[in-house]
Amino acid sequence: MVETHKASSIGGYFQLLHDPGFVMLSAEVPTDKPIDDARKAFLSTLDGLASAPFTKEELDRARTQLLKQIDLTLNVTSRVGIELSEWIGMGDWRLFFLHRDRIRKATLEDVQRVASTYLKPSNRTVGEFLPTAKPDRAEVPATPDVEAELANYKGDAAIAQGEAFDASPANIEKRVTRRSLGNGAAIALLPKKTRGETVVSTGVFRFGSVEALKDLDTAGSFAGEMLIRGSKHHTRQEIQDAFDKLKARVSISGGPTQASVGIETVRANLPEVWKLVIEILKEPAFPEKEFELLREESLAAIDQQVSDPEAVATNVFERHMNDFPKGDVRYVETPQEEKAAVQAVKLEDARKFYARFYGASHAQISIVGDFDPAAVVPVLEEGLGSWTSPEPFARVPRPFQDTAALDKSLETPDKANAFFLAGQNLRIRDDDPDYPALLLGNYIFGGGFLNSRLATRVRQKEGLSYEVGSQLFASPFDESGSFVEYAIYAPQNAAKLGTAVQEELKRALDTGFTAAEVDAARSGYLQARQVSRAQDAELGRKLASYLFIGRKLDFDAAVDKKLAALTPEAILAALKRRLDPAKLTIVKAGDFANASKYEKKPGAPTPPPPPPQ
Repeated sequence: MVETHKASSIGGYFQLLHDPGFVMLSAEVPTDKPIDDARKAFLSTLDGLASAPFTKEELDRARTQLLKQIDLTLNVTSRVGIELSEWIGMGDWRLFFLHRDRIRKATLEDVQRVASTYLKPSNRTVGEFLPTAKPDRAEVPATPDVEAELANYKGDAAIAQGEAFDASPANIEKRVTRRSLGNGAAIALLPKKTRGETVVSTGVFRFGSVEALKDLDTAGSFAGEMLIRGSKHHTRQEIQDAFDKLKARVSISGGPTQASVGIETVRANLPEVWKLVIEILKEPAFPEKEFELLREESLAAIDQQVSDPEAVATNVFERHMNDFPKGDVRYVETPQEEKAAVQAVKLEDARKFYARFYGASHAQISIVGDFDPAAVVPVLEEGLGSWTSPEPFARVPRPFQDTAALDKSLETPDKANAFFLAGQNLRIRDDDPDYPALLLGNYIFGGGFLNSRLATRVRQKEGLSYEVGSQLFASPFDESGSFVEYAIYAPQNAAKLGTAVQEELKRALDTGFTAAEVDAARSGYLQARQVSRAQDAELGRKLASYLFIGRKLDFDAAVDKKLAALTPEAILAALKRRLDPAKLTIVKAGDFANASKYEKKPGAPTPPPPPPQ
């Protein structure tokens, strides 16, 4: 459906439950494509399974993907706990392993039999339910006897448990080694024993400059997103199949200033995974069919954002807070400008961008987990060490902009949720003396998910918002940061929401926080920072970022020490020096003109709020 341009994307999943479950299949159709064609293609594919049955290649691919997901889940303790709790809800935690073993044994005949039994028109709802006089209903079997199914069941051998790792900055620095490849690319290596011998790796490849990247934003974005869609030696599907067989989760993406790589795999396979990633980076094929599919996906995403309150408010907010001329790589396009640019970009533009900028001279790579440096570093040296960047690189600066205050309300008709965004640019860098106090002050005000001042009043006490909070940003390079408040809420609560958020900010700036608030927040925030360093993927991204900044974990230790010594008076003083409610830019988007239709009717039950987005 996607390759024939009847839909921009398709999706599907099977919901496993204690009671009879369901299969959910979907197709996203662009607004300029006929829905009837998509529906016919969609249903004819399902109804044609008898004449066009599944193939052994498809079965093997699906089996490999599913077993990879299970293996990687078993390697992460938190995922194991969550997954087994789901299976307990279905009947017994051991069913997870029985399910895995059945996937291993499933045959083509099994799959085809199940498809013909359940994927029939009478057992399917398509958009609307149209009852028939004599429906041919599927006979759903009774719930099996779990004890009988699991009688004498024995699972696989236990997987490697890893080590108890001290995630303090001092210990991380004792364990990490740093070196450079032949072309200057920097590497940070932190080997340690992990559950299931898992390992993560991050790569960032930087290029360009403000002057060189002028008018190349869209071409750069398409060049980066095309990388994973095929190399000169492997198709997109072959690449995915190879990663599945290597038990690897790999993401490769890019934009006008950098390309990024994220890897999660196991010790034995890391060298081969990196070899394939290097092939993708150095020898992209830029297939025309994939380019057109990417264009359609991008246009469909833009169409969705045009009416989404969060996307609409964020775009207007970002355009006001970051005022750069059109054509500058830092310029924030309107959805209409972005759509026009996507429609106009050509495959040759992406190819030229790649040829002009891509190389590894200014790359940073980190590896954290269970791996053998002697097996991986030579792969990186051979594949990337001589891959030089064609053009000079200069970091794109983000200078402080003292923007004027703005209060804007935007209409997004027929949307039950509204979005609130308020913020102020700050002249601050993350090594500023005020930075630790602002970090903790923001955490108390709106950074804590359920126990911040904003959450306590706006969500828990007054019930005005499904999600509310605040964020603080600061650059390690430029004196350019920001403070932002946000909330998702019902349109009829706009006035109350705005009043509550503004009053809480005023209260924080007038009287600050109590000693009890500071002590509780400090303990939670320091613990959160420690937990973050204990997550291999997060630590890997930090090590790669610090290679670029020229920083070590001593910086984190110094911030932790300053956080531990903060007083309520110091936090209040820093907030007063940096935040000014009169300078806040406020942007709201929602169906405010028709807010009354979302009001709760007298006597009507209160519906549960939607989950946080």
